[in-house]
Amino acid sequence: MKPQDAYLALDRMTVAIVDDNAAMRGILRTILNAMGAPRIYEAGDVRAAMDILQHEHVDLLICDWKMEPVDGIALVRWVRDPRKSPCPTLPIIMLTCYAEVERVKIARDAGVTEFMVKPFSPESIYQHISAIFKKPRRFVDSDSFFGPDRRRKVDSHADEERRGA
Repeated sequence: MKPQDAYLALDRMTVAIVDDNAAMRGILRTILNAMGAPRIYEAGDVRAAMDILQHEHVDLLICDWKMEPVDGIALVRWVRDPRKSPCPTLPIIMLTCYAEVERVKIARDAGVTEFMVKPFSPESIYQHISAIFKKPRRFVDSDSFFGPDRRRKVDSHADEERRGA
């Protein structure tokens, strides 16, 4: 990662960090500041995060999964609910210690944009942020899901009739 690349990606961005661990928020803030992010909000719980998201413009949300009394998945579900959230298309990075495939599926199905497992590096943070903004995924709005398209592969047959004649 070139420092100027990170700066260009983040220099106008407002980021909200939600983690009940103040030290983790501090680490993330330091990394994001070094990458050029000028405005960073911090919340130690979901209620504080919801308050920030209701009153401030935020371009990226980075949240932990395990928090009390309400977890990060509940926050993601609230953000993705267009009837409740002021920012249902907000990019969300879920940062967690949970690496099990089932947890990744739960996060994906809740509407997480990117999923990162702790420990992380500044490079991995940059790569996930870059993926969000350089290759944005379209949003799906159906009866059972609102969020970024869960499919990451490009389907070369997307516009073709694929059924046999």
